[in-house]
Amino acid sequence: MTWTSLYYRAQRFLDYTFTYFVLTFVAILCLYPLWWMFITGLKTDETAFIGLGAIPPHPHWENFYIAWTKGHFGMYFFNSVFYTVVVVFFVVLFSSLAAYAFARLEFPYRRFFYTLLIASMMIPVPGAFIALYVLIDKLGLINTRLGYILPLINAGLPFGIFLLKTFFDKLPRDLEDAARIDGCSRLGIWWHVALPLARPALAVVIIFNTLNVWNEYLLAMLILQDKAKMPLMRGLMVFRGPHSADYALLMAATTITVIPVILVYILMQRHIIKGVTEGALTGI
Repeated sequence: MTWTSLYYRAQRFLDYTFTYFVLTFVAILCLYPLWWMFITGLKTDETAFIGLGAIPPHPHWENFYIAWTKGHFGMYFFNSVFYTVVVVFFVVLFSSLAAYAFARLEFPYRRFFYTLLIASMMIPVPGAFIALYVLIDKLGLINTRLGYILPLINAGLPFGIFLLKTFFDKLPRDLEDAARIDGCSRLGIWWHVALPLARPALAVVIIFNTLNVWNEYLLAMLILQDKAKMPLMRGLMVFRGPHSADYALLMAATTITVIPVILVYILMQRHIIKGVTEGALTGI
C-alpha cells in the first residue's frame, strides 16, 4: 500500500468524521427543544427552569392528565384531527387532479393559469385576512367549520399542484399509452397509474399540509368564535394568562400536540425523503 493511497484513505476518513460530527451536532440542536419540552412537562411550575434538560428526580406524570382534562384537550384534539383529515384529503384530491391536468392536458392559457396559481404561493394566508374575512362573512360562513376549512384547502392547493405537476411531467407516456390500450379513461390513468407512482410527492404534500393545519391558530381565532369548534392550538391558551403562565402544564400540553405530527412524519419519512431527493422541488 503506497503513501498516496494511505493519504487518500485518511482524508476520506477525516471527511466522513467531520460530516457525521456536524450532522450529529445539528440533530442535537433540533432534538433538544423537544427533549426540554417533554422534561419540563414532568416538573412543577416552580422547578420548570431548574436543571434544563435534566430528568427530575420526582417526575409529575399527572401533568399530562391535568393538561388533557383542564384544557378540554379531548374536544380540541378531535377538532384538530377532523380539520386535518378533511383538509389534507381535499388538498390531495384537488391538487392531484389539477396537477395531472396541467401536466397532461392541452387547453387554452394553460401556462398562464398555472403560473398565476403558483404565484399565489407568495401571498400568505395572514396577508389576506381582511379580504378573507369579508368574503367568509358575505358567504355566511363565520363561526362555521366550513368557513375554517375552505381557506385552509385553498392555502394548500398551490404547493400541492406545483409539487405533483413536477412528478407527473416525469412520468413516461408509454405507461399512459399502455393503460389507454387496456381501456383506462383519463380518470382511470390518474387513479391507477399517476397516483401510485407519485406516492413520494403525495407524502410530502400530506406532511406539509398536516403541519400547516395542525399548527394553525390565527385563522381559527379570526373565523371561529365558538370554543367547541376551536382546534388544538387554541387549547394551549388555557394555560397562559395575561401576565403569567403555568409552564409545566403548558409544556405537557404542547408535548401532547406534538406527538401526532411526529408519528405522521415517522410513518412517511421514507416517502418524504424520496420525494425531495428525486427532484420534486425543482423549478417551474
